[in-house]
This record gives sequence, C-alpha cells and structure tokens, in this order.
Amino acid sequence: MQEKLLQFIWQYSLYRPAGLQTTTGEPIVVVRTGRYNTNAGPDFLDARIRVGGTLLAGHVELHINHTDWQKHGHQHDEAYKNVILHVVYNYDGGNGAANTPVLELRDAILPDVVSKHAALMAQAQPIPCASQLHMVKDITKEGWLTRVLAERWEDKQVAWRGLLDSSAGDWRNLLYWRMAANFGFKLNADVFLELAQSIPHNVFAKGGSLLQTEAVLYGQAGMLDADFTDEYPNQQKKEYQYIKQKYGLTPLPAHRWKYLRLRPANFPTIRIAQFAALVHQSFHLFSQIAATNSVQEILPLLDVTASAYWDNHYRFDELTDKTVPKRLGTSSIHNIIINTIAPIRYLYAQAHGTDREQERALQLLDELPAEKNHIISQYADAGWKAINAAQGQAFIQLYNNYCSKKRCLECAVGLSLLKSSPHE
Repeated sequence: MQEKLLQFIWQYSLYRPAGLQTTTGEPIVVVRTGRYNTNAGPDFLDARIRVGGTLLAGHVELHINHTDWQKHGHQHDEAYKNVILHVVYNYDGGNGAANTPVLELRDAILPDVVSKHAALMAQAQPIPCASQLHMVKDITKEGWLTRVLAERWEDKQVAWRGLLDSSAGDWRNLLYWRMAANFGFKLNADVFLELAQSIPHNVFAKGGSLLQTEAVLYGQAGMLDADFTDEYPNQQKKEYQYIKQKYGLTPLPAHRWKYLRLRPANFPTIRIAQFAALVHQSFHLFSQIAATNSVQEILPLLDVTASAYWDNHYRFDELTDKTVPKRLGTSSIHNIIINTIAPIRYLYAQAHGTDREQERALQLLDELPAEKNHIISQYADAGWKAINAAQGQAFIQLYNNYCSKKRCLECAVGLSLLKSSPHE
C-alpha cells in the first residue's frame, strides 16, 4: 500500500462505509471527507466526522502505519493540532496523535481498487492503461486533454517568464527568441536560442540587406571563422567583421551546432538562412501575428525561403548535384505555430486579461492537424487518436508528466478506471 493510494481511496470514498469504527470501538460516520490539501499540513482540510454521538469539524491526516505520526514529527507541528481523525491503513499500536480518534481502514477498502492500481503499476508499457482506454468515457478523456493542454501552457509560462523578465517585458523579444529556438527544433533549440540572445534586437531594427542579416546570424553562430572559396560566405564574413566591431559582439563556438542524424534540409546552416529571411522580411512580426485571427492568416507570414546560395548547398563551399530552393515546409510552419505562436498569444492574452484572445490562441491549434511523433502514435495505437494539434499537444503533456511517471492517481483517466466497478 502506498500513502498516495490511501489518500485516493479516502478522497473518493472507495471503502465500505458501514461498520466503520475507531480503534477503541466507537462508531464513525464520514459526513465530509475534507478538501485534499496539496500544500504543507494535514492531508484533508475542513472535514466533518461523526465519532460516537459527536460531530467533529477539522482536518484528517492519513498514514500507512499508526506510528508514522511520531516518525513524521507531527506531534511537534502546530499545523496538525486541529486533526480530528487519524486514518491509517495498518494500526500497529505505539504512540500517535494525542486524544485523536484513529480509524484503521485496511479491512474496509474495496479489494478491486488495490488490485487495479497494482496492475497499472506493474505495466511495462509506456502507457500503463493502454489496453483499458476503451473503457473510459469520451467525455472524461476529452475533458482531461483540455486540462493537461492548459497545464502544458502554464508550464511554458513559467519557463518563458524568465525570458520575458530578462527582456524587460518586451513580448517582441520573447517571440524573437522563442521563434529562434523553434527554428532549431529539438536538436539545436538551445544553441539557436543562445544565438538569438547574443544579438541585440536593435541590430536588425535599422533594416539593411538580407546579406547583412545573414552575416550577423552566421557570424554569431561561429560559422564564418574559416577560409572560404565561395564568394557568398566571404561577403558575409566581411559584413560580419564590421558589425561585430560596431556592436561589440562575441560569437558562439561553432562546435555547439549539431548535424548528426539530421536530414540535410534540417542542417543548422539551412535553418539559419530561413530564420534570417524571416527576420529580414518581418521585423515587426509580433504585431503582425497579434493582428491575425486564423492559421490561414499566419501562414504567409512564415512562408520563407533561404537565399539562392542554398539552392545547391547545405554547407558553405560544398556544392550539391541538385538545385532545390530551401523553403520552410508546411510541417515546420505548423510546428512553429503549435509550439511558439499559439502559446505566446495565449500567454500574452492571459497577462492582459483578455479571455477572447486566449480562446483564439486555442483555436489556432484546433485548426491544425496533430504533429507526427512517437508519443502521439502510441496513443493512436491504443485507440485514442488526436483529432487536431490541441489534442496532440495534450498527449505530449499527458505522456511526459503522467503516463511515463505512472501518476495514474493524479490522472482523470486513471482515476476513472480505478473508480469503476468490476461490472461496468
């Protein structure tokens, strides 16, 4: 028995209420289990328990063993002075809470609850309840996906708040930085973010040519510190030396960029060129995106192509056989909307108290198909398919924060399975 499971059993009254009594033989009636407390202090607050003929109001504390009260030092903690009932799985004698009734719950617990939980915990597959998902009502699953999507964006808010604070609350900078990280996708996201942060936004504010924008980005990426044969990188190198001196820039080490296991079209050289095209054509991207109302209005803003040099190159000085314009693909644009634009719009609306704009940010994900990755595929294989990007993002959060950690007791789907009767 785990204490978390015992709390779950108490919270949802998954025990036989008839015949409950204290360890001294007084009858117990649970009028109100109390409010589950996720902070410090007793496990359940503001409960109502009738012991004998007396109705008690206060808190409830749960432990596996009666002696855990002393082991956890609750006798010295003022927060536990208003505990009216000590619920334990096993009454092992010893000292507990002074003058506090004790309920041993072990023999009253519905046996199938414990066995179901044990079965979930014993599952070796990444999604413990995969074989049972068909038993859960659609309304339960859909409601939980909505909740975990909000949780995912709340997590982003915490992670991105530091970036926003470091830019003095400039949402344009936040978009610029997070957009850069998105262009790095998974493998080069961190170094791409560092690249953007290493270049003051005002370096691009005065306009200039695409070549200059590329020169700043490639130079700061540490990719121009070589002797080149081609004219294109030599022009950039010359431009960068001037801009580097003017703004006192310090480039990143070139070895930070990863190429291994990437398709050539995803090489950082190509992604930087595409990002340069976006920065060059849309310096005021935040205000432009904020004025849009749909995915169809956003798509043209992200429709960028790397400069012509990259039509037949993937690296500097390495000519390829085929000439292919390196346009940012539809799936990449969708990825940027899903992982950067929609969350930033949501957080901006949340910060400014505009519920309608929050709904519009959510609607962007409703308009897009779910991403294709191994996490979303696992739920699809179990019969739970993401119908849009909103559900796809929710699946990622559900998998990373609940399923892979077996937090079934904190998941609405897991709770539904544990609370269901064997005959449902």
